[in-house]
Amino acid sequence: MSNDNVKNLIGQVFNEIADAMESGSFGNRVKVGLTTLGSELGVEELVKAAEMASRKYSDFEVVLIGPKADTKLTVYEVDCEADAQKKMEELLDSKEIQGCVTLHYNFPIGVSTVGRVVTPAKGKEMILATTTGTSSTHRVEGMVKNAIYGIITAKACGIENPTVGILNVDGARQVERVLKDLVSKGYDINFTESVRADGGAIMRGNDLLTGTPDVMITDSLTGNILMKMFSSYNTGGSYEASGYGYGPGVGEGYGRLINIISRASGAPVISEALRYCATCAQNNIIEISNNEFAKLDKAGFKDVLSKLTQASDKKEASSEEVVAPPKKVVTHDIAGIDILELEDAVQELWKKGVYAEGGMGCTGPIVLISDDEADSAKEILAAAGFIS
Repeated sequence: MSNDNVKNLIGQVFNEIADAMESGSFGNRVKVGLTTLGSELGVEELVKAAEMASRKYSDFEVVLIGPKADTKLTVYEVDCEADAQKKMEELLDSKEIQGCVTLHYNFPIGVSTVGRVVTPAKGKEMILATTTGTSSTHRVEGMVKNAIYGIITAKACGIENPTVGILNVDGARQVERVLKDLVSKGYDINFTESVRADGGAIMRGNDLLTGTPDVMITDSLTGNILMKMFSSYNTGGSYEASGYGYGPGVGEGYGRLINIISRASGAPVISEALRYCATCAQNNIIEISNNEFAKLDKAGFKDVLSKLTQASDKKEASSEEVVAPPKKVVTHDIAGIDILELEDAVQELWKKGVYAEGGMGCTGPIVLISDDEADSAKEILAAAGFIS
């Protein structure tokens, strides 16, 4: 080896050491892939994003999987999306790369992606759990799992004790009860309080804008819409310009780190999606996931979910016809009942001889009963698990 080559090699080593020391990631540099086919914005936009991330961040390396491109970055050449994802899986399974950012990936049932946005009111980062995929075909069970996936991802982003809120969508009250049951069984969840005067862990639209929780729990379809709104509300919708993308696929036993972007994700989002993926790899999100599910097993997580789905199946199978008691003037309202259980709650009261009607208050579903039966109605609903 010539003296010039030796000097160049030494210089390269010292540069890498300096970069690592500056970024605080010495000894923890990872390699992250990016598939470049399938975007509505073209291959060039994804290459631009990769180069942007490479200039901005020195603690991880970006490699491309796609057609030949005019770039100094490493390119694994493929010419169709199917081959790109096969190559991605091959590189992940061989540990050649530690994570990858891609589009259109089909996760198995039980795995869904955890997005990350920057909220407009205060510029706060917030995790959306979840944004694509299906955690469960049972809505409430799926949202409960989404909560766990969000906590796992927040910890992988360096948030040791993330605050958690539940978006006020169908199933939210049931999810809250299940999660609080898990807390009572020993699994730690740090619930936050809404910015609205009545507080509580059920989050309103205001909480979305301010980024009240570190982790906002919702169903995947709602989460997907929110991701699109947060990332492109100031561009007209055809170009996602803000945030970190739809995030890593998380699920019990899932062993690949694959982050999702959309066909409309622009270079600024893709660049930060690469950052997001690299952070999850550096902090070993798969190990964090395994540890969290081990804690959940000790708390009887599977039994909790089994009871939840069995209760739903039992309600669906019941053909009992309940006759309403004599009608009364109903002026007292009981809140905290999930919209999906409102009719069942009313019928539970009817069975016990208490006349009730379903209604909708300014903060959500309510059961209306007469003033003189308020206390007994609350006892009945609490005993049946409709309110806590």
